[in-house]
Amino acid sequence: MSLVGQPAGNPGHIDTTRGPQSAVVTDCVVMSDPARRKATYEDVLRAPPHFVAELIGGEIFLHPRPAAPHAMAATALGEELGPPFKRGKGGPGGWIIIDEPELHLGPDVLVPDLAGWRRDTMDHVPNAPYFEVRPDWICEVLSPSTERVDRADKLPIYASAGVQYAWLVNPLQHILEVLRREGERWLTVSTYRDDARVRAEPFEAIELELAILWADVRL
Repeated sequence: MSLVGQPAGNPGHIDTTRGPQSAVVTDCVVMSDPARRKATYEDVLRAPPHFVAELIGGEIFLHPRPAAPHAMAATALGEELGPPFKRGKGGPGGWIIIDEPELHLGPDVLVPDLAGWRRDTMDHVPNAPYFEVRPDWICEVLSPSTERVDRADKLPIYASAGVQYAWLVNPLQHILEVLRREGERWLTVSTYRDDARVRAEPFEAIELELAILWADVRL
């Protein structure tokens, strides 16, 4: 087991002293301005509709909608966890699990691929455009354009907010990493790959077939 997710600097930092600009970090766009003005939620609301906008450390990160392997893995995972944990069909129930919720965690706005709340943490879904109650579990499906931000920037924020578990799914390498929070750091509990059948915290009540996450994707 190892500790991961420590702050490693902002991979999207750009020089903002020469005038208004945006920088492309692989496929992630980081918006800034000449006075290094901290971005606000208004900047999130003004983001182009075909991007996922996140507010991290006072900067806006814009991610294009995920490619097919990413979307397939996130969809399949939600389909597997939903019946036993949301509805109690073949499992214990007791969870609310949502795709791509907008989380407001202090000054930061993050959008994980999946998030789950135990019912004793959040007993109903609020009639609001975003969530201010921190989840108990999040899942980030990694892609080459987002992995650095997911690991170096978002994981420490999740830990500071009190999220207990994080899953990192890599659909191109067929890997699932299971992390548990220890204080404000992350402990890597297990790493699984390919067609393993796993019982992974906090959903160890069911056996998850990883092959389902990679099914129908030709690499």
